[in-house]
Parts: sequence; structure tokens; C-alpha cells
Amino acid sequence: MKKRLFTPGPTPIPETVMLKMAEPIIHHRNPEFNEVTTRVNKNLKYLFQTEQPVITLTCSGTGGVESTFVSLFSPGDKVISCNGGKFGERWVKMPKVYGLNVVEIKIEWGKAPTEEQILSALKANPDAKAVYLTHSETSTGAATDVKALAKIIRENSNALVCVDGITAVGAHEMRFDEWGIDVCVTGSQKGLMIPPGLAFVALSKRAVAAIETSKMPRFYLDLKRALKSYQDNDTPWTPAVSLVIGVDAALQKIVDEGIENVWSRHKRLAGAIRAGVSSIGLKLFSEFPSFAVTPVWVPEGVEWKSFNKILKGKYGITIAGGQDDFTGKIFRISHLGYYDELDMIMMIGALELTLKESGYKFDLGAGVKGLLQALAAK
Repeated sequence: MKKRLFTPGPTPIPETVMLKMAEPIIHHRNPEFNEVTTRVNKNLKYLFQTEQPVITLTCSGTGGVESTFVSLFSPGDKVISCNGGKFGERWVKMPKVYGLNVVEIKIEWGKAPTEEQILSALKANPDAKAVYLTHSETSTGAATDVKALAKIIRENSNALVCVDGITAVGAHEMRFDEWGIDVCVTGSQKGLMIPPGLAFVALSKRAVAAIETSKMPRFYLDLKRALKSYQDNDTPWTPAVSLVIGVDAALQKIVDEGIENVWSRHKRLAGAIRAGVSSIGLKLFSEFPSFAVTPVWVPEGVEWKSFNKILKGKYGITIAGGQDDFTGKIFRISHLGYYDELDMIMMIGALELTLKESGYKFDLGAGVKGLLQALAAK
């Protein structure tokens, strides 16, 4: 049986990328690896659409976000964090550990923060040093309009615009410089199509200035130290050499396809999946659907564990379940990274077969038909 991942991290890895990572290891302090990091730093700028530095850290995306809390602020500083899911919740809890004063904007799961909510929080907290937004909330499949919210933040405060782009970068349009973003973080096992282990942090000039005045204790996740090494296309600590070599190959694939085409592909595949599941009577969870992952309500009469067992055990497909209060109530289908139209057809076909075996009543083939019609209309 061929096993297939449809989870929003880790995501499938292109064969050419896996082959590059399987080559003999090289040392990280020699000219050969410096050539790799030089290309990676250049192509990361293209990915984020920025002329500013994009730092590579050997950690997960969570570590990348933590690096911003410990590198940009001082104990007692106030930050506004939007919490609309499992990961937005993390950006409320984490800064509190470091003694930051956190103002939480609580958002119902499946929804996104509004301009009114952001403006109200800024007016009530004019001393806020930053606003943290989640571009694509992995747990809910809800997308945030960071372009519009960044404009509101910049026009009404001096707060830094900090974006969790962990499942958004590479799937959603991201124009770091043009939109006035100050910080954006992503992880390697998402749209960058390599295994977990790397985080990438884009920093504006305002963010770099904030790093210079930060008094937060830090060591490994010190962005000031990382920026100093970045000037020589180097890293302050031992990097995950094979992963950096892998991301070099993966970024080249993105450059070859063209970033606008990558964004368009994700939008097209997301729309096709939504059309497919809707055509068999399933209900979508998010009111503001992401192009990275589509959460779907488990239909009435279908038991999640047995459904998932069939899908994975009989058809080799791994999807993600719901989290917290939505465990067993929703499932999440990823279309983030190394996917194409035929992958979506296969996913919906296997979903239909699994639902039929689980006792769900519908016209077999309706989902695939709906998906094909959506793809043909583009």
C-alpha cells in the first residue's frame, strides 16, 4: 500500500528534495555549505517577498515564534495576541512565560479577527509594542486578512505587526514589504516541503531596531546573534545541515514555478476540495477558509475513530483530526505544499469510499464530480 499524507504538517516531500538530503553530509563551516546558505537566504527573500533578512533557525515553527518574543521585547512590555485556535492560544500563553503583559483578543474557532476588534484593542492599549496575528490557523482552517489588519495596525499605532505564517507562507499571498509586516514566521514541514526541524523568521527594519533595545534573557533563540551571523550567510550554532540542503532544493522548485503560481495553485486546490466535500453533503467548519487546510464536520452517524481507521488502514491516507473541544467532531484535509490536481481527486475518491463503508448515505461519485467541475471551471 502506498501511504499518503494529507496533514497540514508534515507535508509530502518532493522526490528530488529527498534525494538531495540523502547525499553525503558536508560540514557547516566550509565554502560548500556557505554557497547553499547564500542561495537559501536569497530565495527566502523571494518566498516572503521582502528585501529584508529572513533568518533560518534550527527548531520548529513554535521555536521561531518564541525567538521573536525573547528577542524583540523586554519584561513587562505589552503585546496584543489574537487567539482563534490551538496555535493562536499558544501565542497568548508563551509570552506570559517571559513576563510580557498580554492582551488577548479571543475569537471563536473557525472565525477570524476583524478590523474593528484590532482597532478597539489598539485604542484601549496605545502602549502595545506588537500585535500577533495568525495568518492561517492550522487547527481551524481559518484565514486572517493580514494585509488589511496590518494597514489598520500601522495607521493607528506604532505596534509591530507580527504574523504566524507557519501554514500560510507558500499557500497564501504574502507580500512582507508591501504590506508593512514586521515579523513573519514559518516552518519547514509546511509549504516549504521538507521535514520538520527548521523555522524561518522575516524581520523588518523596525523589528531589527526593536531587537537592539530588547532586554529579555535569551541564548539559543537570540535573533540579534543570528542576524550577525546572517551577514556572512552563516549561523551562530550548528544548523540542521541536511534540512538546509533540502530547503535549498525546495525553494528552487518554488522559484521555478513562480510564487504567484504557487499561491494560485493552493487557492485552486483548496477550492476543489471544498467543492468535493460539499457535493456529498458534508459541511465545512471555517467561515474564512484557508488555502492550506480544509476542516470538515464529521457527518452525523459516522464515528471518527472507525472512519479514520478505514481511511488510514485500507487506503493508506493520513489526515488530521480535530483538537480540544472539536476532537472527534471535525477532520482536516491538507492541500499545502507538494500537491496537484490528481492528488485532490484521489483524496476525495478515498474519502467517498471510506464514508460509504462508514454508513454515510450519499450518491457515490458525487464528490469527485463536484471536484472535477471546480477544477474544470478554473
